[in-house]
Amino acid sequence: MKLPFGDDMTTVFFVRHAEPNLLNHDDLTRELSAKGLRDRLLVTEFLQTQHIDFVFSSPYRRAVETISDFAKESRLEITRINDFRERKVGNGWIENFDTFCQNQWNDFSYKLDGGESLQEVQDRNVTALISLLKHFPGKHLAVGSHGTALSTIINHYEKQFGYYKFKKIKDLMPCVVQFDFDGLQIKSISSYNLFERKQF
Repeated sequence: MKLPFGDDMTTVFFVRHAEPNLLNHDDLTRELSAKGLRDRLLVTEFLQTQHIDFVFSSPYRRAVETISDFAKESRLEITRINDFRERKVGNGWIENFDTFCQNQWNDFSYKLDGGESLQEVQDRNVTALISLLKHFPGKHLAVGSHGTALSTIINHYEKQFGYYKFKKIKDLMPCVVQFDFDGLQIKSISSYNLFERKQF
């Protein structure tokens, strides 16, 4: 297949995880809900048409579980990358999450005690992405990710992506965002609603 932007064209599919079990407040071990386990099959169906060469993921269980069915079906190993983990909110559970999110999107340096700012989340996620682009040029990659972490990557390449666009995907679990690169140069970003089988 001839790639449209040259030999170094790399496509990265970031997969926002399926619905988690919100009764588990531990970020690392929070598993998918029963609905999430069913919905991850939409991810498998989508990725099976994308000629994926390698699979990566945040180390958090809900992200790994979301792409594990595809990886198993495709006989691909999942490489966990710590820097793709979700934003650490703080030392406690946030009840008014919308207000907290809006504060963070209005000020990328805003954070709670023991938590991360969106700038910190963006910096480590983009650094991890660039490392993949350098090591796997010309490949199709899938990455298990999270709503906020993924949104900061989109914002890095599309500065108009802010709080209100983040809200559009906040409850869309799972979904896929495709990044097309020529070398390290971004060429296009496409978002997919797997439930409606269309871009958004």
